[in-house]
Amino acid sequence: MGDTKSSGKYKRRDLARTIDVLFEISDAVTHTRNLPELYKAIHQSLDKILNVDNFFIALLDEERDVITFPYHVDERDDIPEEILNFSKESTFTSRIIKQKSPLIFYEKDFVEMVRKKGKNPLGTAFKIWLGAPLIIRDRVLGAIVIQDYNSASAYRDQDLALLNSISQHVALAIERKEAEKKIKEQRGIMEKILESSPVGMAMVQNQTFKWVNSEMVRMFGYETKEKFHNKSVHMIYTAAEDYDYAGQTIYDNVITQGTADYEIDVVKNDGTLFPAHILLNCPDSNDPMAWTIATVIDMSQRKAADKETYERERLQGVLEMAGAVCHEINQPLQAILGYSELLLMGFPQEPMGDHLSSIKSQATRLGKITKRLSNITRYKTVDYPGNTKIVDIWGADSDSV
Repeated sequence: MGDTKSSGKYKRRDLARTIDVLFEISDAVTHTRNLPELYKAIHQSLDKILNVDNFFIALLDEERDVITFPYHVDERDDIPEEILNFSKESTFTSRIIKQKSPLIFYEKDFVEMVRKKGKNPLGTAFKIWLGAPLIIRDRVLGAIVIQDYNSASAYRDQDLALLNSISQHVALAIERKEAEKKIKEQRGIMEKILESSPVGMAMVQNQTFKWVNSEMVRMFGYETKEKFHNKSVHMIYTAAEDYDYAGQTIYDNVITQGTADYEIDVVKNDGTLFPAHILLNCPDSNDPMAWTIATVIDMSQRKAADKETYERERLQGVLEMAGAVCHEINQPLQAILGYSELLLMGFPQEPMGDHLSSIKSQATRLGKITKRLSNITRYKTVDYPGNTKIVDIWGADSDSV
């Protein structure tokens, strides 16, 4: 990588090249896609001014009390496992992080630490080791480390100051990249929430669809989201009058209330209509036609349920009225039938007998009508002279007659 060198040799550099490296690191934040790419770019840039054959970045997770090594390049040692119980451990990396200051160690320091620990959990013995903390606003993110296994003169004291200066740029770069990652993750979560929403949702800019969720596509009978992208919202309205009405309603309500809430019939891809409840929110009341979030609810099922409830309540009213009528009519009807029987006994011959028989027949018919009324469970109406409608008694459903 970089300039020609042999391990243990001091790498020459000048101020201009150092500044170029810092610019490269800043530029890498924008042009790399993720943190692993960023770490690699930082390593390649530093190789132009420092010996980084043995280089790693360690990150601190304070919540888990763990140090991890997301980027590690070493001539002799493998990538170390994460260091658990960081606050209780004593390593060269943990010293950098705990003291929040750049430190330099030599082989004698390595030997002393191994002696105190009574074992060697630190990897291969080095000749010189430089580390600087990654700090942002007094918060330590981790450390950046370089080391050499062959010569204690591979680095000079001023290299530690340089590494510390670079670490500030690296820390800023890592923070920005992590922030981008979190924003991307949050965007992904939000996208999943919006996609799983049982109602249609859309983002509209200047009366043009910029984004819709899957339910919006399904609701309006389209195959893909692209059918909405950059299309005028006019596509969901039945006529220019409805489009104008909605536009005026949105403008008036957003200006005064910050939201617009209305119901209107909208049109599907196949031309059929359905009733929709539309709720709009706009963050900028001075320009309500700018970015607007629309929520669209298909009211078809609710309308059908309301109609069914209305019909059920109406039927209940009819049945209650029919029951009351039957009850009130049955008593005088039974009296008429009883007296008709008695009179027929006294006047069995014509013409009085025939008249009495007719009275009894009509009373019996009336009894059948009241019985029919009392057993109605569902009804329909028929036209009746005088531009009115009446219940079709004989066409209605009945339990029994």
